[in-house]
Amino acid sequence: MMVNRLREFIKREWFLSSLFVLYIALLLRDGSLLERTPDLIDWGGLALITSLILVSKGLELSGAFAELSILVINLSRGSEKRLALILLPTIALSSAIIMNDTAMLIFIPFIVALSRLIERDTAALVIFSAIAANVGSSLTPIGNPQNIIIWRRYGVPFQDFIAYMLPFVLLWLILLLLFAFVTFRGSLPERKLQAVKVRESLLWSSLFLLIINIVLAREERALWTLPLTVVILSLVGKDVLLSFDWALVLTFAFIFVDFGELSGIMASLGLHPPSSEIGLFLFSALLSQVVSNVPATVLLFSAENWGPLAVGVNAGGTGFMVGSLANLIAIRIARVSIGKFHRYSVPYFLLILLLSALLLGILP
Repeated sequence: MMVNRLREFIKREWFLSSLFVLYIALLLRDGSLLERTPDLIDWGGLALITSLILVSKGLELSGAFAELSILVINLSRGSEKRLALILLPTIALSSAIIMNDTAMLIFIPFIVALSRLIERDTAALVIFSAIAANVGSSLTPIGNPQNIIIWRRYGVPFQDFIAYMLPFVLLWLILLLLFAFVTFRGSLPERKLQAVKVRESLLWSSLFLLIINIVLAREERALWTLPLTVVILSLVGKDVLLSFDWALVLTFAFIFVDFGELSGIMASLGLHPPSSEIGLFLFSALLSQVVSNVPATVLLFSAENWGPLAVGVNAGGTGFMVGSLANLIAIRIARVSIGKFHRYSVPYFLLILLLSALLLGILP
């Protein structure tokens, strides 16, 4: 039975398991890694990431986004195209606030339920939604883990980060909507959906925590975010803490350690990230297709320029399914085939790769 449980855990947490195996390999290479492990973890960054994921879970369980989803369906008035053109910007905007992974946990089950309701395959809508989550989350320092890491690592002012990313996010979102305009052509049956009861105390507490966590992070007190978040949620929403995937915290901890160590090894061998903006952008975007964008960010910590790195790893999330955890969440929940996912995501990724490189060359 113990073996079966271990097998199930490895199957479910294959990414975490892979990171653990990599850690063991690095430890065998250099035994001093065990002693240096705590120093490789950005504890403030890990606390902030965990806090924001908890806050996102609180917003999800409050029912506010379920209510928003019903509003989106009602506004579509039976048009698949209109539904996509309303839903995708909604997901993008939500992801900039509640992180892309959480947006997928909220909206993908909604799309799956919609699929059953209208008795139609909505795989394309799932795929476009995953891309929208990656695009929207790119805008803010709190939209996804790689942005949180870059924000803290380089000490970028909150508003400066948004200002730098805004032209790229607008470009990516416009292209996504053009893709959607061409792809979605069908109609949907109009049905009245029952309203969802919103837990107002959890909603307002989560919004308060979202604001205070950002303030604490800007004031270099990110370590305070986690205890504060846990205390408040234990009072107003214990189910948030009970339903939280704590293995995710271990995943990010191992990312810091494994890829921080690999970054040091690369530097000792004289291997450094490209110095040019275009080179760094392309390298980080392509590297994300192999190791996912959060590990790619940690691996390229020694890059001098944060801007092209941020653009690259965020663009990288829209390509292969491994480019972003949000993609894996969407595929797993909706059971979309990998081939179909890449049929839409890869052409989109290649196009934004080209146009973003051109935009990077134009902008000052």
